[in-house]
Order: sequence, then structure tokens, then C-alpha cells
Amino acid sequence: MTTSAQPLSVAVIGAGMAGRAHAAGYRNVNTVFDAGLPPVRLAAIADANVALGEDAARRYGYEKALPSWEAVAEDPTIDAVSIVVGNDLHRPIAEALVASGKHVLCEKPLAGTGEDARAMAELERGADVVTAVGYTFRRSPAIAAIRDHVLRDELGDLTLFSGRYWCDYATDPKGPLSWRFKGGPGSGALGDVGAHVIDTAEYIAGPITAVSGASLSTQIPERPLPLGAVVGHNAAPVSDELGAVENEDTASFTARFESGLVGTFSVSRTAFGLPNGLSFDVLGVGGRAAFDQHRPAEYLFDGAQPDARPSGARQIIAGPNLPYFKGGYPMEAPGVGGGNAEMFTYQARAFLDQVAGVAEPLPSCATFADALRTMEIIHAVVESSRQGGTAVDVPPAV
Repeated sequence: MTTSAQPLSVAVIGAGMAGRAHAAGYRNVNTVFDAGLPPVRLAAIADANVALGEDAARRYGYEKALPSWEAVAEDPTIDAVSIVVGNDLHRPIAEALVASGKHVLCEKPLAGTGEDARAMAELERGADVVTAVGYTFRRSPAIAAIRDHVLRDELGDLTLFSGRYWCDYATDPKGPLSWRFKGGPGSGALGDVGAHVIDTAEYIAGPITAVSGASLSTQIPERPLPLGAVVGHNAAPVSDELGAVENEDTASFTARFESGLVGTFSVSRTAFGLPNGLSFDVLGVGGRAAFDQHRPAEYLFDGAQPDARPSGARQIIAGPNLPYFKGGYPMEAPGVGGGNAEMFTYQARAFLDQVAGVAEPLPSCATFADALRTMEIIHAVVESSRQGGTAVDVPPAV
């Protein structure tokens, strides 16, 4: 482990939409929570799109931009790295980084295939470095507070979890055929946004043991080929030639949890007018809670009250009484708002807390093994869909 007397040198591989969120998170880690983390050296951002990498390095104060991930792996001065590139590249990059003794924070989903994900989980078991996965929504003050309500049994026995992640980034049929539309069933909306809502469900309600009733569909089967690099979900110049979309735009399924709880799930990247619609309801015999990422600084809670007359859901505004807020916001006052940038900062801080072995770390990040489990659930959903909705068991959590 790196000691607190030594600076930590960090790099980000990938300068696109999520890569910039990681870059900004590392820049801010020493501005939040208590002292104890070493100084952080912002060493490099690597991207094959050199201009994009140079722009990100300039914006977030990194020393240099590198043209390849190999250059990061070969740099002995770099301690910890975020992998934020296409899913198929996660395994070879992670293997090279771990072999060079670097700590790794990998974006979800863990890999492009189940075989690669299993290899990465095996890599983790033999690694002498910290390996982690970026399930950023675990760092939401509101979601963490709802989890605390469940752990304190304030909702009673849970009866239903209903989760959605509805996005509109793929609604335009003229949008370019980027890597997000390649890879086969399960690697589309399920792998991209479904991984988040599945992890959130297990984070709050415990392990999923089986799925059933799955249905996958593709609303836009062909898209124009891009003429150049595509950054994030952005539009890009396209040709007149069309290519086939290989994965799903929309998916839905039901799940059975280890506790007996039933869950319903739906995910879509063609949900018109919903830019980032992660939302869920969790119901119990003694209470309920709900969250919507379009209103990230609040959640709804309804529990037992001594007088039934004023009963009903209460709007809980994020403030210092919620997880992560106290010490995590420059202005520690209710109602000042919140969003994705803070969650990436808390995630980066938690990762570096693990790397540095600080005395009082934030809750640790998800592991490669956790992310493999999410992919096993996604695989079970695909199998259920192929079998006409038949129930498919999920391997037990390790």
C-alpha cells in the first residue's frame, strides 16, 4: 500500500464523457472530507484521440496527454489509473496495469464479454493492488440514505423493488453507429445503463437469485456509420452507409431476491425526453422510499407515524444529515443541490482511500467480483429472453 507520506500519482485512460468525470473527481479528492489522503499528482490523461486528450488534460490540470493506454502502463511513476474506454478494451488494459503494479478503477460494465469479466475477477483474486469498479450511484447521498432506511428496518419487510433507467441518447435514428451499438444482446441498454440499476437494486435490497419474463427489443435496427471519432453520446458526422445495431435498445424483466422480494426492471436508451432517468421505488410493509436522478438532491420517504391523519410521502431534501453530504460539499447546507460531479469525486476519494490505506476511509468501491455478478445477472436476463421469458437462476453471490 502507498503510505500517507508519499504522493499518489493518478492517470485516466479515456478522455470522453465519463473519462472527464473521473479526471475531475481526482482533481477534487483532497477538497472533501477529512485530512489523511496524500497529495495527489495529476499525471496524465491518455486517449487515442490526441486532441481530445490534450483538451481534457488542460481543463483538469493534468501534466500531460498521452496517445495510448500502453504509455500509461509503461510509466513507473503512475500509481493508480481509471479505465474509461470501450468495454472490449477493459480486460487487456486491466491486465497490463495490474502486471505493472498499478491500482485500477474500471468503469462499468466490467468487460465486453462474460469470458473477459471472469478473467478479470480471477485477475483480482491474485492481484497485490486495489481493483475497483465505478458504480457511481452508490455515492448518491439520497440513494445511500434510502439504503440506510432499509438496513435500519424502517420500511419493514420489503415487498417490491421497481427500478427503471430510461434514457434518450439513442432516440435519434441518425445518431452514429458507435461502439455502444456493437457487441450482441445484453451489451446495449442492459450493459450500459442496466448495470447501474441492477447494482443499485442489490446495494439496497440484497442479492438477486433469479430472473424471468425478460424481453429485449431494438427500435432502431440500423444506424449511419460515423466518419470520425464519436465522443460519449454526442452527435458526429456520418456517412450515407448504414450498419446493423447488434444489441438492445430496450429491456425489461422481473427478478427474485434472496429475501423473497420481487423486483421489476426496465431499461431503455430510446426513452424520448428522459436524458438520465435512473429512478426506483422500494416498498415495504411499514414504509416506502423513491428516488429519481432527475431530482438528485432529494428523495421521497413515507414511514410509520404516530398520527395517521398527516400520513403520506415526505420530500427529504439533501443536507448534512445524509451520507456523503457533510464534509463533501463546500456549502454544507440543505437545499444547495447536488449531482454527478460530486458522486465521481466521492468515488475517486473512496478508491484512493483504499489505495493509501487511510485510517477512516469512505465505504469501499465495488470490486471486479461485484461487477462480474452484475454481468451474470445480465447474462441470465438475456437467456430468459432467448427462452421466451423462462425463469433463469443467477449464480450465488460469492
